[in-house]
Amino acid sequence: MSKLIAPELIAEKARIVDAPRVATNVDRSFELPKALYGATVACYLGFLAITAMAFGNPGLIIPMVIFAGIIIAGFGVPTIWTRLRPDTKKARSLDLDDFASRGVMTHTGRLRARDAATQVLVLPVLVLLWGLAVVTIAATI
Repeated sequence: MSKLIAPELIAEKARIVDAPRVATNVDRSFELPKALYGATVACYLGFLAITAMAFGNPGLIIPMVIFAGIIIAGFGVPTIWTRLRPDTKKARSLDLDDFASRGVMTHTGRLRARDAATQVLVLPVLVLLWGLAVVTIAATI
């Protein structure tokens, strides 16, 4: 149960101290190479291109442009965010050679490059394959 404690009692027992000042290294790139982000964007835009060509309709031009704009903005804004300079040393994304040799550190431990790339690209590749499957099914019916 809760109990009301008088503010005066709290004030005479409270000890107020300054917050500790700890230098933090801000990593906004997640250590992933730019090629993985590029492949992700390519898969999503490829899905849009495949479906736009297969179901070509003048009425779909505006929605497809809006979807492409959302995808580009969804990856463009974080790209700008990684370039912002925090108060501490700027962290850089790994190039492909460093990524292949070191992998990336995650909350649960270090991941090899193959495993990290698989985790990052599994959904975009499945979306692209799903688009191909839908177009193939529509073409055969």
